[in-house]
Amino acid sequence: MKNMAVLSLAMRSLWARKITAILTVVSIAAAVLLFVAVENLRQGARTSFERTISDTDVIVGARSSPINLVLYSVFQIGDPTNNVTWETYEEIKARRDVAWVVPITLGDSHRGFRVVGTTPDYFKHYKFADSQSLSFREGQVFTDLFDVVLGAQVARELDYELNSKITLAHGLGGTSFVNHDNLPFTVTGILSPTGTPVDRSVFVSLGAIEAIHMGWRSGTPTPMSRLNTPDQLREKKLTPENVTAMLVGATSRVRSLGLQRDLNTYEAEPLQAVIPGVALSQLWNVMSVVERALALVSGFVIAVGLIGILTSILTSLNERRREMAILRAMGARGQHIIGLLVSEAALLAFIGSALGLTILYGVLWVFRPLLEARFSISALRLWPGQFDIGVVIFVTVSAAVLGLIPALIALKRSLSDGLTIRV
Repeated sequence: MKNMAVLSLAMRSLWARKITAILTVVSIAAAVLLFVAVENLRQGARTSFERTISDTDVIVGARSSPINLVLYSVFQIGDPTNNVTWETYEEIKARRDVAWVVPITLGDSHRGFRVVGTTPDYFKHYKFADSQSLSFREGQVFTDLFDVVLGAQVARELDYELNSKITLAHGLGGTSFVNHDNLPFTVTGILSPTGTPVDRSVFVSLGAIEAIHMGWRSGTPTPMSRLNTPDQLREKKLTPENVTAMLVGATSRVRSLGLQRDLNTYEAEPLQAVIPGVALSQLWNVMSVVERALALVSGFVIAVGLIGILTSILTSLNERRREMAILRAMGARGQHIIGLLVSEAALLAFIGSALGLTILYGVLWVFRPLLEARFSISALRLWPGQFDIGVVIFVTVSAAVLGLIPALIALKRSLSDGLTIRV
Protein backbone atom coordinates (compact mmCIF):
# COMPACT_ATOMS: atom_id res chain seq x y z
CA MET A 1 0.00 0.00 0.00
CA LYS A 2 1.40 3.35 -1.02
CA ASN A 3 1.17 6.52 1.05
CA MET A 4 -1.59 8.01 -1.12
CA ALA A 5 -3.57 4.80 -0.81
CA VAL A 6 -3.21 4.92 2.99
CA LEU A 7 -4.38 8.55 3.02
CA SER A 8 -7.36 7.73 0.79
CA LEU A 9 -8.27 4.79 3.01
CA ALA A 10 -8.03 7.03 6.08
CA MET A 11 -10.45 9.54 4.52
CA ARG A 12 -12.92 6.76 3.65
CA SER A 13 -12.61 5.32 7.13
CA LEU A 14 -13.40 8.71 8.69
CA TRP A 15 -16.36 9.15 6.36
CA ALA A 16 -17.71 5.78 7.45
CA ARG A 17 -17.68 7.14 11.01
CA LYS A 18 -18.70 10.65 9.98
CA ILE A 19 -20.76 11.54 13.06
CA THR A 20 -17.86 10.90 15.42
CA ALA A 21 -15.41 12.51 12.99
CA ILE A 22 -17.52 15.66 12.60
CA LEU A 23 -17.83 16.08 16.37
CA THR A 24 -14.08 15.65 16.75
CA VAL A 25 -13.40 18.18 13.96
CA VAL A 26 -15.77 20.67 15.61
CA SER A 27 -13.99 20.31 18.96
CA ILE A 28 -10.60 20.91 17.35
CA ALA A 29 -11.99 23.87 15.37
CA ALA A 30 -13.34 25.43 18.57
CA ALA A 31 -10.03 24.89 20.38
CA VAL A 32 -7.92 26.39 17.57
CA LEU A 33 -10.40 29.25 17.09
CA LEU A 34 -10.20 30.18 20.77
CA PHE A 35 -6.43 29.83 20.93
CA VAL A 36 -5.75 31.95 17.84
CA ALA A 37 -8.47 34.46 18.74
CA VAL A 38 -6.94 35.05 22.17
CA GLU A 39 -3.49 35.51 20.62
CA ASN A 40 -4.86 37.78 17.90
CA LEU A 41 -6.77 39.91 20.37
CA ARG A 42 -3.78 40.02 22.71
CA GLN A 43 -1.42 41.18 19.99
CA GLY A 44 -4.01 43.57 18.59
CA ALA A 45 -4.68 45.06 22.01
CA ARG A 46 -0.98 45.44 22.72
CA THR A 47 -0.29 47.07 19.34
CA SER A 48 -3.26 49.43 19.73
CA PHE A 49 -2.11 50.18 23.27
CA GLU A 50 1.43 51.05 22.18
CA ARG A 51 0.15 53.14 19.26
CA THR A 52 -2.20 55.25 21.39
CA ILE A 53 0.16 58.21 21.25
CA SER A 54 2.92 58.90 18.73
CA ASP A 55 5.48 61.64 18.06
CA THR A 56 5.09 63.14 21.55
CA ASP A 57 8.55 63.19 23.08
CA VAL A 58 7.70 63.96 26.72
CA ILE A 59 4.56 64.07 28.87
CA VAL A 60 4.79 66.47 31.81
CA GLY A 61 2.61 66.63 34.91
CA ALA A 62 2.78 67.04 38.66
CA ARG A 63 5.14 64.73 40.55
CA SER A 64 3.70 61.23 40.69
CA SER A 65 4.52 57.84 39.19
CA PRO A 66 5.22 57.66 35.43
CA ILE A 67 2.43 55.11 34.95
CA ASN A 68 -0.12 57.24 36.78
CA LEU A 69 0.82 60.27 34.67
CA VAL A 70 0.33 58.35 31.43
CA LEU A 71 -2.92 56.83 32.65
CA TYR A 72 -4.69 60.09 33.38
CA SER A 73 -3.12 62.24 30.64
CA VAL A 74 -3.39 59.76 27.74
CA PHE A 75 -5.88 57.05 28.76
CA GLN A 76 -8.05 59.27 31.00
CA ILE A 77 -7.94 56.73 33.80
CA GLY A 78 -7.48 57.87 37.38
CA ASP A 79 -6.92 61.36 38.73
CA PRO A 80 -3.88 63.65 38.86
CA THR A 81 -2.15 64.19 42.18
CA ASN A 82 -1.82 67.93 41.54
CA ASN A 83 -1.73 70.53 38.80
CA VAL A 84 1.09 72.43 37.09
CA THR A 85 1.13 76.23 37.24
CA TRP A 86 0.58 78.31 34.12
CA GLU A 87 3.92 80.04 34.72
CA THR A 88 5.69 76.67 34.47
CA TYR A 89 3.84 75.93 31.24
CA GLU A 90 5.03 79.21 29.74
CA GLU A 91 8.62 78.59 30.86
CA ILE A 92 8.65 75.13 29.30
CA LYS A 93 7.12 76.50 26.11
CA ALA A 94 9.88 79.13 25.89
CA ARG A 95 12.76 76.61 26.13
CA ARG A 96 15.03 76.36 23.10
CA ASP A 97 14.86 72.57 23.01
CA VAL A 98 11.04 72.58 22.93
CA ALA A 99 9.31 72.73 19.54
CA TRP A 100 5.71 72.73 20.82
CA VAL A 101 3.67 72.28 23.98
CA VAL A 102 0.01 71.25 24.24
CA PRO A 103 -1.58 71.89 27.66
CA ILE A 104 -4.37 69.65 28.98
CA THR A 105 -6.86 70.37 31.74
CA LEU A 106 -9.08 67.66 33.23
CA GLY A 107 -11.76 67.69 35.89
CA ASP A 108 -15.11 67.89 34.12
CA SER A 109 -17.24 65.40 32.25
CA HIS A 110 -20.29 64.98 30.06
CA ARG A 111 -22.56 62.01 30.66
CA GLY A 112 -19.67 59.79 31.71
CA PHE A 113 -17.19 61.02 29.07
CA ARG A 114 -14.25 63.11 30.18
CA VAL A 115 -13.90 66.72 29.13
CA VAL A 116 -10.43 67.73 27.95
CA GLY A 117 -9.59 71.41 28.05
CA THR A 118 -6.83 72.19 25.58
CA THR A 119 -5.81 74.44 22.67
CA PRO A 120 -6.33 74.03 18.91
CA ASP A 121 -2.72 72.83 18.77
CA TYR A 122 -3.90 69.53 20.26
CA PHE A 123 -5.52 68.59 16.95
CA LYS A 124 -2.34 69.56 15.12
CA HIS A 125 0.27 67.83 17.26
CA TYR A 126 -1.49 64.82 18.81
CA LYS A 127 -0.66 61.79 16.70
CA PHE A 128 -1.43 58.10 17.09
CA ALA A 129 -0.51 54.82 15.39
CA ASP A 130 2.32 55.47 12.92
CA SER A 131 2.39 59.27 13.18
CA GLN A 132 -1.23 59.52 12.03
CA SER A 133 -2.89 62.90 12.65
CA LEU A 134 -6.37 63.50 13.96
CA SER A 135 -8.97 64.32 11.33
CA PHE A 136 -12.48 65.70 11.43
CA ARG A 137 -15.36 63.57 10.20
CA GLU A 138 -17.51 66.68 10.32
CA GLY A 139 -17.03 70.32 11.22
CA GLN A 140 -13.90 71.97 12.55
CA VAL A 141 -11.93 72.84 15.66
CA PHE A 142 -13.49 75.10 18.29
CA THR A 143 -13.18 78.83 17.62
CA ASP A 144 -15.77 80.34 19.97
CA LEU A 145 -15.49 80.16 23.75
CA PHE A 146 -18.48 77.80 23.94
CA ASP A 147 -17.64 75.52 21.03
CA VAL A 148 -17.00 71.83 21.65
CA VAL A 149 -15.38 69.03 19.61
CA LEU A 150 -16.50 65.45 20.18
CA GLY A 151 -14.66 62.16 19.81
CA ALA A 152 -16.23 59.64 17.44
CA GLN A 153 -17.56 57.35 20.17
CA VAL A 154 -19.12 60.21 22.14
CA ALA A 155 -21.01 61.44 19.08
CA ARG A 156 -22.16 57.94 18.14
CA GLU A 157 -23.32 56.76 21.57
CA LEU A 158 -25.03 60.03 22.51
CA ASP A 159 -26.39 60.60 19.00
CA TYR A 160 -24.95 64.10 18.63
CA GLU A 161 -24.61 66.03 15.41
CA LEU A 162 -23.13 69.39 14.44
CA ASN A 163 -24.83 72.30 16.24
CA SER A 164 -26.18 70.03 19.00
CA LYS A 165 -26.31 71.76 22.39
CA ILE A 166 -24.66 70.08 25.37
CA THR A 167 -23.87 71.03 28.97
CA LEU A 168 -20.85 69.97 30.98
CA ALA A 169 -20.78 68.63 34.52
CA HIS A 170 -18.26 69.23 37.28
CA GLY A 171 -16.37 66.11 38.30
CA LEU A 172 -15.42 62.88 36.52
CA GLY A 173 -18.29 60.60 37.49
CA GLY A 174 -21.03 59.29 35.23
CA THR A 175 -23.56 61.14 37.41
CA SER A 176 -22.90 64.66 38.67
CA PHE A 177 -24.99 66.85 40.92
CA VAL A 178 -23.23 70.05 39.81
CA ASN A 179 -23.93 70.88 36.18
CA HIS A 180 -22.90 73.92 34.18
CA ASP A 181 -26.36 74.05 32.63
CA ASN A 182 -26.42 77.85 32.50
CA LEU A 183 -23.56 77.79 29.98
CA PRO A 184 -24.41 75.42 27.10
CA PHE A 185 -21.88 74.46 24.43
CA THR A 186 -22.40 73.99 20.69
CA VAL A 187 -20.92 71.03 18.82
CA THR A 188 -18.75 72.41 16.03
CA GLY A 189 -16.67 69.33 15.20
CA ILE A 190 -16.77 65.54 15.33
CA LEU A 191 -13.50 63.64 14.99
CA SER A 192 -12.96 60.56 12.85
CA PRO A 193 -12.52 57.25 14.74
CA THR A 194 -8.97 56.60 15.97
CA GLY A 195 -9.25 53.49 18.15
CA THR A 196 -7.72 55.53 21.02
CA PRO A 197 -9.11 57.31 24.12
CA VAL A 198 -9.58 60.37 21.88
CA ASP A 199 -12.79 58.70 20.65
CA ARG A 200 -14.20 58.92 24.18
CA SER A 201 -13.24 62.55 24.79
CA VAL A 202 -15.05 65.89 24.75
CA PHE A 203 -12.74 68.78 23.81
CA VAL A 204 -13.16 72.42 24.75
CA SER A 205 -10.77 75.35 24.99
CA LEU A 206 -8.80 76.18 28.13
CA GLY A 207 -10.72 79.45 28.26
CA ALA A 208 -13.99 77.51 28.35
CA ILE A 209 -12.83 75.57 31.40
CA GLU A 210 -12.06 78.87 33.14
CA ALA A 211 -15.37 80.38 32.03
CA ILE A 212 -17.62 77.63 33.41
CA HIS A 213 -15.83 77.86 36.77
CA MET A 214 -15.82 81.64 36.98
CA GLY A 215 -17.05 82.64 40.44
CA TRP A 216 -16.54 79.20 41.98
CA ARG A 217 -14.89 78.80 45.37
CA SER A 218 -13.13 75.58 46.47
CA GLY A 219 -14.75 73.55 43.73
CA THR A 220 -18.26 74.76 44.59
CA PRO A 221 -20.42 77.24 42.64
CA THR A 222 -21.44 80.46 44.35
CA PRO A 223 -24.72 82.32 43.74
CA MET A 224 -22.77 84.88 41.70
CA SER A 225 -21.45 82.19 39.32
CA ARG A 226 -25.02 81.53 38.14
CA LEU A 227 -25.27 85.12 36.94
CA ASN A 228 -22.50 84.77 34.37
CA THR A 229 -23.73 84.88 30.79
CA PRO A 230 -21.88 83.65 27.68
CA ASP A 231 -21.56 87.20 26.31
CA GLN A 232 -20.10 88.51 29.56
CA LEU A 233 -17.60 85.66 29.77
CA ARG A 234 -16.47 86.15 26.18
CA GLU A 235 -15.30 89.65 27.11
CA LYS A 236 -13.18 88.50 30.06
CA LYS A 237 -9.52 87.54 30.03
CA LEU A 238 -9.65 83.84 30.80
CA THR A 239 -6.04 82.82 31.38
CA PRO A 240 -5.79 79.57 33.37
CA GLU A 241 -3.97 79.51 36.69
CA ASN A 242 -2.81 75.92 36.13
CA VAL A 243 -3.09 72.92 33.85
CA THR A 244 -3.24 69.18 34.52
CA ALA A 245 -0.54 67.99 32.12
CA MET A 246 1.37 68.87 28.97
CA LEU A 247 2.30 67.03 25.81
CA VAL A 248 5.72 68.24 24.72
CA GLY A 249 7.56 67.90 21.43
CA ALA A 250 11.33 68.42 21.47
CA THR A 251 13.23 70.10 18.65
CA SER A 252 14.94 66.74 18.12
CA ARG A 253 14.67 63.25 19.56
CA VAL A 254 18.25 63.52 20.81
CA ARG A 255 17.27 66.40 23.07
CA SER A 256 14.25 64.65 24.58
CA LEU A 257 16.35 62.79 27.18
CA GLY A 258 18.02 66.01 28.32
CA LEU A 259 14.62 67.72 28.40
CA GLN A 260 13.20 64.93 30.53
CA ARG A 261 16.11 65.13 32.97
CA ASP A 262 15.82 68.93 33.29
CA LEU A 263 12.08 68.81 33.94
CA ASN A 264 12.39 66.04 36.52
CA THR A 265 14.85 68.25 38.44
CA TYR A 266 12.84 71.45 37.92
CA GLU A 267 13.28 73.65 41.00
CA ALA A 268 10.24 75.93 40.77
CA GLU A 269 7.80 73.07 41.45
CA PRO A 270 7.90 69.25 41.55
CA LEU A 271 7.33 67.86 38.04
CA GLN A 272 7.21 64.41 36.49
CA ALA A 273 8.39 64.08 32.89
CA VAL A 274 8.09 60.73 31.13
CA ILE A 275 8.86 59.45 27.67
CA PRO A 276 5.58 57.89 26.45
CA GLY A 277 7.09 54.80 24.81
CA VAL A 278 8.99 53.83 27.96
CA ALA A 279 6.00 54.42 30.23
CA LEU A 280 3.68 52.44 27.95
CA SER A 281 6.06 49.47 28.01
CA GLN A 282 6.16 49.61 31.81
CA LEU A 283 2.38 49.80 31.95
CA TRP A 284 1.96 46.79 29.66
CA ASN A 285 4.42 44.80 31.78
CA VAL A 286 2.15 45.41 34.77
CA MET A 287 -0.67 43.70 32.85
CA SER A 288 1.54 40.83 31.61
CA VAL A 289 0.17 38.46 34.29
CA VAL A 290 -3.28 38.58 32.65
CA GLU A 291 -1.65 38.18 29.24
CA ARG A 292 0.16 35.02 30.32
CA ALA A 293 -2.95 33.65 32.02
CA LEU A 294 -4.97 34.01 28.79
CA ALA A 295 -2.25 32.25 26.79
CA LEU A 296 -2.12 29.42 29.35
CA VAL A 297 -5.89 28.89 29.34
CA SER A 298 -6.08 28.86 25.54
CA GLY A 299 -3.15 26.41 25.46
CA PHE A 300 -5.07 24.04 27.74
CA VAL A 301 -8.00 24.26 25.33
CA ILE A 302 -5.75 23.02 22.50
CA ALA A 303 -4.55 20.17 24.73
CA VAL A 304 -8.15 19.16 25.49
CA GLY A 305 -8.92 19.12 21.77
CA LEU A 306 -5.97 16.84 21.06
CA ILE A 307 -7.00 14.50 23.85
CA GLY A 308 -10.43 14.41 22.22
CA ILE A 309 -8.87 13.07 19.00
CA LEU A 310 -7.00 10.39 20.94
CA THR A 311 -10.14 9.41 22.82
CA SER A 312 -12.17 9.24 19.63
CA ILE A 313 -9.74 6.83 17.96
CA LEU A 314 -9.18 4.72 21.06
CA THR A 315 -12.91 4.20 21.63
CA SER A 316 -13.35 2.97 18.08
CA LEU A 317 -10.56 0.36 18.21
CA ASN A 318 -12.72 -2.49 19.49
CA GLU A 319 -15.24 -1.88 16.71
CA ARG A 320 -12.47 -1.89 14.10
CA ARG A 321 -10.59 -5.07 15.12
CA ARG A 322 -12.07 -7.05 12.23
CA GLU A 323 -11.20 -4.20 9.83
CA MET A 324 -7.57 -4.32 10.92
CA ALA A 325 -7.43 -8.11 10.69
CA ILE A 326 -8.84 -8.02 7.14
CA LEU A 327 -6.30 -5.39 6.11
CA ARG A 328 -3.51 -7.60 7.44
CA ALA A 329 -4.89 -10.59 5.56
CA MET A 330 -4.94 -8.54 2.34
CA GLY A 331 -1.23 -7.86 2.67
CA ALA A 332 -1.12 -4.67 4.68
CA ARG A 333 2.04 -4.41 6.69
CA GLY A 334 2.39 -3.10 10.19
CA GLN A 335 3.55 0.28 8.91
CA HIS A 336 0.34 0.58 6.90
CA ILE A 337 -1.82 -0.05 9.97
CA ILE A 338 0.15 2.54 11.88
CA GLY A 339 0.02 4.95 8.94
CA LEU A 340 -3.76 4.55 8.65
CA LEU A 341 -4.53 5.52 12.24
CA VAL A 342 -1.88 8.24 12.36
CA SER A 343 -3.29 9.68 9.13
CA GLU A 344 -6.79 9.67 10.58
CA ALA A 345 -5.64 11.61 13.63
CA ALA A 346 -3.66 14.08 11.50
CA LEU A 347 -6.57 14.58 9.10
CA LEU A 348 -8.99 15.30 11.93
CA ALA A 349 -6.56 17.83 13.41
CA PHE A 350 -5.77 19.50 10.09
CA ILE A 351 -9.41 19.82 8.98
CA GLY A 352 -10.45 21.07 12.42
CA SER A 353 -7.63 23.63 12.56
CA ALA A 354 -8.37 24.92 9.06
CA LEU A 355 -12.08 25.16 9.89
CA GLY A 356 -11.34 27.06 13.11
CA LEU A 357 -9.16 29.61 11.31
CA THR A 358 -11.74 30.06 8.55
CA ILE A 359 -14.51 30.77 11.06
CA LEU A 360 -12.31 33.09 13.13
CA TYR A 361 -11.17 35.32 10.29
CA GLY A 362 -14.65 35.34 8.80
CA VAL A 363 -16.01 36.62 12.11
CA LEU A 364 -13.21 39.21 12.38
CA TRP A 365 -14.03 40.53 8.92
CA VAL A 366 -17.64 41.02 9.98
CA PHE A 367 -17.14 42.33 13.53
CA ARG A 368 -13.91 44.30 13.15
CA PRO A 369 -15.73 47.69 13.12
CA LEU A 370 -17.49 46.73 16.35
CA LEU A 371 -14.23 45.73 18.04
CA GLU A 372 -12.60 48.99 16.97
CA ALA A 373 -15.53 51.08 18.14
CA ARG A 374 -16.29 49.34 21.44
CA PHE A 375 -12.87 48.14 22.58
CA SER A 376 -10.45 50.39 20.63
CA ILE A 377 -8.68 47.37 19.15
CA SER A 378 -7.69 48.41 15.64
CA ALA A 379 -4.62 46.28 14.91
CA LEU A 380 -6.26 42.88 14.40
CA ARG A 381 -4.99 40.56 11.68
CA LEU A 382 -7.60 39.81 9.05
CA TRP A 383 -5.61 37.09 7.26
CA PRO A 384 -3.81 34.03 8.64
CA GLY A 385 -0.15 34.70 9.30
CA GLN A 386 2.92 32.71 10.23
CA PHE A 387 1.66 32.21 13.77
CA ASP A 388 -1.60 30.69 12.52
CA ILE A 389 0.20 28.38 10.08
CA GLY A 390 2.47 27.34 12.92
CA VAL A 391 -0.57 26.49 15.08
CA VAL A 392 -2.05 24.32 12.32
CA ILE A 393 1.26 22.49 11.86
CA PHE A 394 1.72 22.04 15.61
CA VAL A 395 -1.80 20.70 16.14
CA THR A 396 -1.56 18.37 13.12
CA VAL A 397 1.85 16.98 14.12
CA SER A 398 0.80 16.62 17.77
CA ALA A 399 -2.32 14.72 16.72
CA ALA A 400 -0.20 12.45 14.51
CA VAL A 401 2.14 11.71 17.41
CA LEU A 402 -0.81 10.97 19.70
CA GLY A 403 -2.23 8.77 16.95
CA LEU A 404 0.74 6.44 17.42
CA ILE A 405 -0.77 5.23 20.69
CA PRO A 406 -3.95 3.69 19.23
CA ALA A 407 -1.96 2.68 16.11
CA LEU A 408 0.46 0.54 18.12
CA ILE A 409 -2.44 -0.95 20.10
CA ALA A 410 -4.28 -1.81 16.86
CA LEU A 411 -1.12 -3.33 15.36
CA LYS A 412 -0.59 -5.56 18.37
CA ARG A 413 -4.20 -6.72 18.31
CA SER A 414 -4.21 -7.40 14.56
CA LEU A 415 -1.15 -9.65 14.90
CA SER A 416 -2.73 -11.68 17.67
CA ASP A 417 -6.27 -11.75 16.24
CA GLY A 418 -5.60 -12.95 12.70
CA LEU A 419 -9.02 -13.39 11.09
CA THR A 420 -10.62 -14.79 14.25
CA ILE A 421 -11.87 -11.83 16.25
CA ARG A 422 -12.30 -12.26 19.96
CA VAL A 423 -14.32 -9.38 21.22
